Amino acid sequence: MTPRIKALLKHILEKQHAALRHDVAWTLSERFSREGVSPERRAAEGLRAMLAAEQPAFLPGERIAFLRTVKQIPDLFTPAEMEALRGTAFYAEKGCVFNISPDYATTIREGLDARRAEIEARLRRADAERDDAAVAFLTAALSGVDAVLELAERYRAAAHAQGLTEIADLLARVPRQGATTLHEALQFLRILHYTLWCEGEYHNGLGRFDQYMWPYYQADLAAGRLTADAALELIEEFFLSCNRDSDLYIGVQQGDNGQSLMLGGVDRDGKDAFNDLSRLCLKASCELAVIDPKINLRVTSNTPLEVLEAGTELTRQGLGFPQYANDDVVIPALVRHGYALEDARDYTVAACWEFIIPGCGMDIPNIGAVSFPAVVDRALRSSRAASFEAFMTDVRAALMAEADRLAASFATVKILPGPFVSILCEGRVAAGRDVCEGNRYNNFGIHGTGLSTAVDSLAVIRRLVFEELALDLRALAAAVDSDFAGQPELLAKARFGVPKMGNADASVDQLGKTLLDAFADTWEGRKNGRGGIYRCGTGSAMYYIWHANELRATPDGRLTGQPFAANYAPSLNVPVKGPVSIIESFTVPDLGRVINGGPLTIEIHDSAFRERDGITKVAQLVKYFIDRGGHQLQINAINRDQLRDAQAHPESHRNLIVRVWGWSGYFIELDKPYQDHIIQRVELAVS
Repeated sequence: MTPRIKALLKHILEKQHAALRHDVAWTLSERFSREGVSPERRAAEGLRAMLAAEQPAFLPGERIAFLRTVKQIPDLFTPAEMEALRGTAFYAEKGCVFNISPDYATTIREGLDARRAEIEARLRRADAERDDAAVAFLTAALSGVDAVLELAERYRAAAHAQGLTEIADLLARVPRQGATTLHEALQFLRILHYTLWCEGEYHNGLGRFDQYMWPYYQADLAAGRLTADAALELIEEFFLSCNRDSDLYIGVQQGDNGQSLMLGGVDRDGKDAFNDLSRLCLKASCELAVIDPKINLRVTSNTPLEVLEAGTELTRQGLGFPQYANDDVVIPALVRHGYALEDARDYTVAACWEFIIPGCGMDIPNIGAVSFPAVVDRALRSSRAASFEAFMTDVRAALMAEADRLAASFATVKILPGPFVSILCEGRVAAGRDVCEGNRYNNFGIHGTGLSTAVDSLAVIRRLVFEELALDLRALAAAVDSDFAGQPELLAKARFGVPKMGNADASVDQLGKTLLDAFADTWEGRKNGRGGIYRCGTGSAMYYIWHANELRATPDGRLTGQPFAANYAPSLNVPVKGPVSIIESFTVPDLGRVINGGPLTIEIHDSAFRERDGITKVAQLVKYFIDRGGHQLQINAINRDQLRDAQAHPESHRNLIVRVWGWSGYFIELDKPYQDHIIQRVELAVS
């Protein structure tokens, strides 16, 4: 890391740049409501107002500009209007475009002047055809392009006035013209990514960064304009730019901002795409040790161990990434779900882990979630089964009923317009339609939460009710309702007397396969109202807290108030043999059927990396997961004593990073329930 990057890193970690921010008391939504302004015009005027309020500002020594100076993004609809809209259709989360990975490459290559000319030509045609919808969208898109160009010109003029010649010269070319160097391409990407947040979209992934930046890196090296070390410095600065404003991009928790970046994998022709730029990105992330961008690494059974070791270096830093995605499983599964092979090969992730196709997808990959423990609980209370097989039939029926209920709630799904993000999405300008109306892929993702709690509960029901005949379903339901009060023997038996998922016990692991197969079956063949399908997944997102809070105790001995495991992992506080047994258990199911994503999450005590061969052992663990047919994996290096000390003395642990569910954040910035959950996760040794 160069002294310049060290100084920038220090400046950002200390949040010195926050002094450049100011508040704006926006009243746009009230005016829009009074005047009955259309959604497209609201989006256009909102972005224009936001960018006009921004004030050019520069950090000491920076070479890639653009900094958020306005704290608040304007609301475009009043609360009453949003309530009325939600009364007519389902609007996911904030209602706008989110969890998307646009096609940055085309605009970076062509420049905004060329894209502007394309929009103008299409607008003239729409006028001639009297296509009012196209005119509204294209007019809004044109307004957005002009607003970006105006801000870029103000930045250029300010840089020139302050003697920042390099930045001024850079902005004299981009974003108007297409980038010709890596430096120009990174500056262009910074402007585009920044603009999407200002338009109101959030969880904007950076996609396959090492693929669309590769031509610029190659050209610079060939022309002698750049060395690998100089490129590393530029990449590190771009990565730092993702951390300048990330505290303003808050999801469920601070750090949940969706700034994910994908490396490696194969290209659209199926050829290995891991390159020297991929390596530089891994090195940059390792040296900086900050939460953004969140690194994802595509791998296969043929990925060299040294690449996995390079990824494991990030794990050793305690970053909670890279998150690994197995092309051997993901690509064929996406094809089986209706994605074209070339698109499936080009997959990236949305905010956390959900697999999406960059540029041409408008999937909503986290539209809802099924609580497996709640489904088992319903069957426990309603079933009159005389055998465990009959009980499982009732569980499947409960899963189907839950799928029916959720699907009905998604009968009509709408998204608010995003004119600027639309021009970064394939085919939208040509079609004359906003991406909010859909794109090539319009699939919905359904999370499945608390799998291990449900499987462990089923194992208890099978053993105690149907094999040992120790009690019947009604009695077990009563015990659950009382939090096992006055029944310590039953509680101990439920917790420790029945095998649990994560210990490579075939009879229990088959229950996991059966439950996930049944989950997939209940959504198989369903079409959503936007022309897409439903994809099941093994991720939990924040529902591992929310769904657990909605449910009392469970038959596995989990008590009221105790959360589920995050994502795809053993239940909290369940004794497991080790990470190998966890991998063996959690690769038994057919993971290609639940390909919405959701990583197997393993916590390893940070002492594993104090051994000389610790990196190699953890990398071999990753390879074992891949070879076993796992789909997605994240490994976290944690130290429970350090986490407890951080709760007690947060001022001493300001930069302590942890993996939460599908993203990494600063531990002290998390709400206590999320902190407590991370502390409760089982620390494992690697032998």
